[in-house]
Amino acid sequence: MNEAAKTPSFAELFAALPVSTLVLDPQGLIAHANGAAEHVLGFSERALVGKKLESAIEPPSGYAARREGHGFAAYDVDMERLRGGRLRGDFVETLVVDHDGWRIVTLHEAPQSRRLGHGPERSAGARAAIGAAAMLAHEIKNPLSGIRGAAQLLADGIDEPESLTTLITDEVDRITALIDRMEDFTSHRPLRLESNNIYPLLSHVRRVALAGFARDVRIEERYDPSLPPVMTDADAFQQVMINLLKNASEATDLQADRSIVIATAYRHGMAASPAPGQPRRPLPIEVAVIDNGPGAPEDIVEHLFEPFVTGKREGRGLGLPLVEKLVGEMGGIVQYEREGDPPHTMFRILLPRAPQ
Repeated sequence: MNEAAKTPSFAELFAALPVSTLVLDPQGLIAHANGAAEHVLGFSERALVGKKLESAIEPPSGYAARREGHGFAAYDVDMERLRGGRLRGDFVETLVVDHDGWRIVTLHEAPQSRRLGHGPERSAGARAAIGAAAMLAHEIKNPLSGIRGAAQLLADGIDEPESLTTLITDEVDRITALIDRMEDFTSHRPLRLESNNIYPLLSHVRRVALAGFARDVRIEERYDPSLPPVMTDADAFQQVMINLLKNASEATDLQADRSIVIATAYRHGMAASPAPGQPRRPLPIEVAVIDNGPGAPEDIVEHLFEPFVTGKREGRGLGLPLVEKLVGEMGGIVQYEREGDPPHTMFRILLPRAPQ
């Protein structure tokens, strides 16, 4: 039989449903979660299975008091996610006929137009502007102070001006490098997307990491050998991976046994919208960077991919937003997760498969 003519399995159909869907067993534990639910809740199905619904999202008021044997529905309500903050939308629970105690929960996220004006949170744009101002003040103030001091000494007519002119040149170069990094983030140059075998690209970035910023870190490879070609821009993909590996390396700085895993997998039926307003598309190629660091501070998890938001003392908050920008331009999405026992941090990239 032609491969394309095969009837999809139930697992593939369930994973491809465009509505966030959870299946609860008679004990109220999550038995299945589709790709849309993973995206909305910020957890993988593996992390959700066997857990109470309340471990991922707080159901609407009145859910706990519902009568057994009946469904439940609440529309246009606020629900608190364990990851990702408040979700506004519709919560619907239905019973599975002929299977006592089994239930299906669907979550319909409200469109942006319905969510405007809810909550006192500062807008992402305002946070970015404040973060940019703070970062620029911190980064530029010190070089300018050094340049000013060197210029004053030159004006006083010192005998050996060469060292001061070198200092001035170095500090100006620092400012130029900062502006260059900001230009990378704001660049609108189109990427050149083509079919790529990502394993040579992953091998290259691993060598770069081990030769430099991750020389003291163990980097393990867990690859799916049957992964098909991926639709990517090779340079952009390598930049994304280097940023994520550098982030993981810095996150494990205080760990006794510093460990990073690069993993790949093929996710049948995985589909998501790469950006608001865009249709869902298949994103079966998964590339993950996993580290044993402490993870991002809870108060910034919701804003992790916003510019100038960082939990690092010397961070600039441009690395992860650039990762999200480049992955989005390649038609994919990037997700942050904290899971496992002992817990570990995962940045998961989902990308489209190259046309056959």
